[in-house]
Amino acid sequence: MFDALSDKFSGIFEGLRKRGALTEADVTEALREVRLAMLDADVALPVVKDFVARVRERAVGAEVLSSVSPGQQVAKIVHDALVEALGGAGSVPLNLNAVAPVPVLMVGLQGSGKTTTSGKLALRLRTREKKRVLLASLDTQRPAAQLQLAQLAERAGVPSLPIVAGETPVQIARRAMDMGRREGFDVVILDTAGRLSIDQALMDEVREIRAATNPAETLLVVDAMTGQDAVNTAKAFNDAVGVTGVVLTRMDGDARGGAALSMRHVTGAPIKFSGSGEKIDALEEFHPERVAGRILGLGDIVGLVERASETIDQDEAERVAKKMLKGTFTLEDYASQLKQISKMGSLSSIVGMLPGMGQMKQQLESANIDQSIFKRQQAIIGSMTVKERRTPDIIKASRKKRIAAGSGTTVTEVNKLLKQFDDMSDMMKRLGKMGTKGLMRQGLAGLMPRGMGQPKRPY
Repeated sequence: MFDALSDKFSGIFEGLRKRGALTEADVTEALREVRLAMLDADVALPVVKDFVARVRERAVGAEVLSSVSPGQQVAKIVHDALVEALGGAGSVPLNLNAVAPVPVLMVGLQGSGKTTTSGKLALRLRTREKKRVLLASLDTQRPAAQLQLAQLAERAGVPSLPIVAGETPVQIARRAMDMGRREGFDVVILDTAGRLSIDQALMDEVREIRAATNPAETLLVVDAMTGQDAVNTAKAFNDAVGVTGVVLTRMDGDARGGAALSMRHVTGAPIKFSGSGEKIDALEEFHPERVAGRILGLGDIVGLVERASETIDQDEAERVAKKMLKGTFTLEDYASQLKQISKMGSLSSIVGMLPGMGQMKQQLESANIDQSIFKRQQAIIGSMTVKERRTPDIIKASRKKRIAAGSGTTVTEVNKLLKQFDDMSDMMKRLGKMGTKGLMRQGLAGLMPRGMGQPKRPY
């Protein structure tokens, strides 16, 4: 969602780096471009003014203007100011330091993703914090809202409050807290009703629920795609009931990112989580320094490593690695690896977390490669017989036609997959023969086919 802002910032800093020595006028011109880029990204005007003023104060000092690389210094100052605008370095955990059961109140407008986020949060607390969580729907306005939360609770592996027809939201909240106390729950997540817009009835209802339950956390769930409207929503809820944290949903969307940069300034509350996608586990802690790094094209290596450690099956990865080094790697193993990579998310999102890979990410998206290439390759392998997957050498013309027809692809794509697999297998066999010492002695050139990095042996 920060792609447009990231592109503009990259262009601004590239221009500064090319100039070498900077004058105060150069910095002023660059900050004018930064201001326009942020306004275009739907960042609230007071936030933009405060941001630009802070950067200007630090960037026009003699220390920066006379430094060896002033362009890089200004980029660093902008990065630090972005981190501050997003809430300061480090994620802010949920406040669960209260007498159990700890009430967590979920508020926000209808359609912001409140109910889905409640389910995601329940799963996170159960699996990571080892908490006993009770989910309770207080939404008596939207048809089937309580049933939806019950289904999400089942997927998250946590109980939900039994539905009793005719109760008011406050009565449901009191019953949920009572059940939480009687049955020894650690956390009770209260999913309140939303409206299509802010109205007095909604605010009164949330105030009553808040007074009846005294929540340790009041989390405002905001759809990041709504831009400036999200900021107005945040201000209204914060003024009415007080917000202790923000959850931004649809962070994987193509919105302009202004809501994220405005939230902390408007509410004074930290962004605690970000949601991306409908999957029940698609909820992450919000790290301002990582988001700032991605906006400025610096990547998020820590986030990538964390995502890999959470999604990749370590035992399976080790099993396949051993087979690779022994030269017994099959197309079944290759399909297993494709499945593991797919779990980490889209290819463009993975590339976007690598430093300096913004252009490659754009190329992947414009070429429409992304996940489709993995899906097609998995379909091709899935259309093969067990014998073909284990001994690809037997796949000749007639078999290729059958596999292509069965997978909805072309013979060319089947050939391409088999060629990639052959190249990978050859490289792994060479690596197995060379061992660690051989690799250190010959380097990567030793893994290349002869004539592509290593000289032919003399006759």
